Amino acid sequence: MQSRSQTSQAIGSEQGLRTSRRRRRSGCCGPIGELDPNVDYIVALAGNPNVGKSTIFNRLTGMGVVTANYPGKTVEINMATTEFANRKIGIVDLPGTYAIGAISEDQWVARQAVLDGKPDVVVAIVDASNLERNLYMVLQFADLGLPLVVALNLVDAAEARGLKTDARALSLALGVPVVETVATQGRGLDKLMEAALGVAERGVAPKPVAYGADIEDHINELDRMISASCTSKSRLPKGLSPRSLAILLLEGDSEFIKSTSDMPDGERFVAARSRLAAELAKTHGEPAPVRIARERYGLAGSLASRVQSRVASRETHVERLWRYTTAPTSGLVILAAVLAFIFGFLFFVGERLSLTVSWLWGLSASPVIKSAIGAIAGHGVIGKTLVWGFDAGLGASLSIGLPYVFTFYFLLAFLEDTGYLNSVAFLMDRLMHRLGLHGRAIIPLVAGAGCNVPAIIGTRVLTTQRERTIASTLIVLVPCSARTAVIIGAVSLFVGWKPAVVIFLIVGALVGLSGLGLNRLMPGKPSGLVMEMFPFRAPSIPTILKKTWHRFKDFIFVAIPIVLVGSLVLGMLYETGLIWALSAPLKPVVEGWLGLPAVAGLTLIFAVLRKELALQLLVALATMKWGSGAKNLLSFMSAKQIFVYALVNTIYIPCAATIAVLWRELGWRRTLSITAFTITLAILVGGLASRLYGLF
Repeated sequence: MQSRSQTSQAIGSEQGLRTSRRRRRSGCCGPIGELDPNVDYIVALAGNPNVGKSTIFNRLTGMGVVTANYPGKTVEINMATTEFANRKIGIVDLPGTYAIGAISEDQWVARQAVLDGKPDVVVAIVDASNLERNLYMVLQFADLGLPLVVALNLVDAAEARGLKTDARALSLALGVPVVETVATQGRGLDKLMEAALGVAERGVAPKPVAYGADIEDHINELDRMISASCTSKSRLPKGLSPRSLAILLLEGDSEFIKSTSDMPDGERFVAARSRLAAELAKTHGEPAPVRIARERYGLAGSLASRVQSRVASRETHVERLWRYTTAPTSGLVILAAVLAFIFGFLFFVGERLSLTVSWLWGLSASPVIKSAIGAIAGHGVIGKTLVWGFDAGLGASLSIGLPYVFTFYFLLAFLEDTGYLNSVAFLMDRLMHRLGLHGRAIIPLVAGAGCNVPAIIGTRVLTTQRERTIASTLIVLVPCSARTAVIIGAVSLFVGWKPAVVIFLIVGALVGLSGLGLNRLMPGKPSGLVMEMFPFRAPSIPTILKKTWHRFKDFIFVAIPIVLVGSLVLGMLYETGLIWALSAPLKPVVEGWLGLPAVAGLTLIFAVLRKELALQLLVALATMKWGSGAKNLLSFMSAKQIFVYALVNTIYIPCAATIAVLWRELGWRRTLSITAFTITLAILVGGLASRLYGLF
């Protein structure tokens, strides 16, 4: 894919860079090799999730992206090509992470992408308002000896807090170009690309990081030993320099210890590494990896203090609001108000948008589709089945997707870009620890209210498999927009808004109890929360719209094929009469325990293919059995039955797309366990609700 960014249009070809062009090696490792091999340079963007990296990527590429998983991992990287100064540039958006070790999948993928893919330059994006925290990863890139440019982003936010950064002094200290940027406004991006291409052409490496004297002595000893034995970098793992490999070995990096062991004289290097690491541990009273990390943090802090100065400034309204949102009492009140606004917006605005989309579909598209299918396939079983898929299925997808999913993603992107979700993660950290998670897990949990599929993919930011399993299980219980639509269209419309709220409260309690139980049953403990805190920012509406469309586009590509196939299967079963033969085995559970008509049980089974159409299936099937008057659910179901039906539909495994992504992320054993758990929980809670409903 190719797009021309605003930046490339602005800078044109007048920068005076050398006009020599070169082809990329066709043998690039990893997903970076999927880029057009004819690009002149590859630029990798690195930074934590909150520093504006995605905004810079979107502005440079115009969102024309290719998404790929790194071999053997599920974490995705985004790639695109653009033109700048008469050159074709490949842009690689690495996973957002605070470091590039091998602790979690996102860190591993970020590091492997730059070591295997060998981009011509790495652009490390840092937050000028929290420079000390961000410089840690910059120093890690410097230790790897990679061609580097630093984008000093959010300088406007830093200056608003009274922080002034001397970019020139920072550049001299690091030995790499440092460019001030404001990504949301596009400021400095032309200079950033100019600096990146300059470094790519020259291949200039940053200055070596100077650690304390004793650590430097140990690094140099191992460096000399490796250099004496390996005269060519090509003989070293990933083509690293001897010094870079020495640092990784002293840090105890298991991947490089193993790859070094396989080298000629490798066992000697590893033995020397063990001896030197033991000496460091004895000297400092802590393991060598911890000591090196502590030194790196200290260097980052020292460097930040030298290049930054603070001027007197009063606390702004934005900073005061940030403080209120992270305080325990006021923060919870604000969080409750924000959640009430989101769900109120979905209840009232989403419902009206859904009715409008359905009306427009029935007025324009539906007659044309029915007429076309009738002319081609006739009005028999095949024709009617096709109508189920291409009319009812696609129409229902739009009537749910646009009003609820798109709307929720817009609200979610707004909260992300303002920085509020970061505050929520900090606020909820203590509660999340009781559920076996940490504060950052609240972000995919909130995203699950839009669609469980991207929310489960979002658990990749969690460090351990234990945390990802717990978070994915809880996300499955969170009512997505499709299940919210069933609650709105059934309970709120025919029974009242208070019972609808009760369903959300019950599900919320089940999420909490499930988290407490899983935290007790699964071995291990939650990891600590290490994340960057920053004040609120003014969001960019164009950026929010692009991000919303990008996510909604993924939802369409995942959901619509499943909805279409599911509609065709349901239509065939219905039109041939086979669907009614399936109701008899359901009576003991559906009628006996849940107290629902058997026809409701059928929709609950088939709704796993297309959950957003569960309510429409119930009405359609009931209409055929009881007549057109059944379109009002109260004509054949009591208020209690509608309540129980919506509750059961909300709790059990949401849809085939969610099952598929669980399978991909967690494996088939965990997926089957989560599926069985939610189905059992839905039947148990539904039966209890049927018997206790009268008490309320």
